[in-house]
Amino acid sequence: MTPVLLVLLATALSAAAVTAVRRTLRVVEVQGESMEPGLWPGDRVLVRRLRPGRSGRRVRRGDIVVISRVGPGEGIVLDGGTNLVIKRAAAVAGDPIPPGFEALGEALGEVHVPPGRLLVLGDNPSRSTDSRQWGLLPESRIAGVVLRRLNA
Repeated sequence: MTPVLLVLLATALSAAAVTAVRRTLRVVEVQGESMEPGLWPGDRVLVRRLRPGRSGRRVRRGDIVVISRVGPGEGIVLDGGTNLVIKRAAAVAGDPIPPGFEALGEALGEVHVPPGRLLVLGDNPSRSTDSRQWGLLPESRIAGVVLRRLNA
């Protein structure tokens, strides 16, 4: 191969890799106080996007998730202004409904979180709107899972 072809090939492969990463990962900035003290307003987090209907790692109890806004509450800015919220998955499909949330299960006739649903809570309950107001959320509302905080 000639050096020009090698440079073109390397450039094409780099562009493809960047595109693949952008489809999978996003950096977002936290707004609001609902996740304090774990995440503070202005923190930047790396989010692995989830695509509905795609196989892969599911949300686990304890994951911090980015979800489509479902009601009033704090939001985060993603992709130049898309309004989403960030919460912790407190219970996922198959988990028992936690104490204090039995009414959520009773409304569905369940004692466990049903398939395709999850219970999300803010780490700062006095400043959070979450499953206490919204009920059990459909997993289809999950836009991504926080992998790590980028600023320390």
